[in-house]
Amino acid sequence: MLVMCTGILLVDLIAADLPKISSPGEITYVPRGIEVHIGGHCANVSIDLRKLGVREGDVSSTGAVGEDIFGNLIERLLKENEVKTHLQRVSEAGTSKDLILVVSGEDRRFHVDIGANLYLNPEYIIDVLEEEKPKIFYAGGVGITKRLDEHLLRVLQKARDIGCITFIDPVRPYLHGWRFIKESMKWINIFHCNADESLELTGRRDPREAAVTLREKGADIVVVSLGEEGLVAASKEAIFEMSAFKVPVVDPTGAGDALSAGIIYGILKVTDRKKLEVSSISEEDLITVLMEGEAAGASCVTGIGTTTAVTMENVSRILKEQGEHLRSKGLKIRSLR
Repeated sequence: MLVMCTGILLVDLIAADLPKISSPGEITYVPRGIEVHIGGHCANVSIDLRKLGVREGDVSSTGAVGEDIFGNLIERLLKENEVKTHLQRVSEAGTSKDLILVVSGEDRRFHVDIGANLYLNPEYIIDVLEEEKPKIFYAGGVGITKRLDEHLLRVLQKARDIGCITFIDPVRPYLHGWRFIKESMKWINIFHCNADESLELTGRRDPREAAVTLREKGADIVVVSLGEEGLVAASKEAIFEMSAFKVPVVDPTGAGDALSAGIIYGILKVTDRKKLEVSSISEEDLITVLMEGEAAGASCVTGIGTTTAVTMENVSRILKEQGEHLRSKGLKIRSLR
């Protein structure tokens, strides 16, 4: 197995391109309709990787769902995308759902039912790790996976013992704080968060300072995504500031997950798959990896849903049309040596 994805799974109910949010008692008609899509970091990244070109049988998805029609929907959609699926069915709660309202020109408004994600069992994940022995272990949405969060350090240690590159992509914690991430940083190869999360983790408002601070806590590469402003990344050698690709934004839902998938795909492109090591990624290759991530994120926002517009064709087109300009005009590198 090349990539094992774990973390949150949910069903997205998306109303995009809204003229406004209704006042109490008011009806607002939805011009694009209300769409139902698979969602959650785990599902999004695994499906994005398949759509970017990672072969069938090389991507898996492990998460918790309820014993309900929404859990059945998630299982069906993962299998339709030829993702190897390990679903922990729980009786304590239903499958998580996210009501997403997107007013035209504004960021998303999320309304999340935590649901079965709260009960994702770390022992279940360790069993799959031992079975699949992946090259890359991605855990996304940790923070609302309380049972997993409490044992994240042990799961990461197991992944590193197996020889995985570990990639963590958290969300703001539910029912607990950030301590579980801070204690785990030395076991994380790649860490991705947004600017709000990096501020909460470090107290640093400047994303460059936050990225460096997080890297100093142990992670090899830290990526802080900044939406339409691009991203900041820190490695041992340098800080990278990269502008965003310019695309028409229809629905930004899932852009951060697409960025993560693009980074993973970029790593698979620039490294020897037989012996994947973050330490072997050169500065020039890291730029290529980050651009793959940016292009996948940009591709995502051009359609409704978290994975709809993420395709190899769209990413290749964005890189072809804007890649050289971004590399020459939209990239700043400051050495830390």
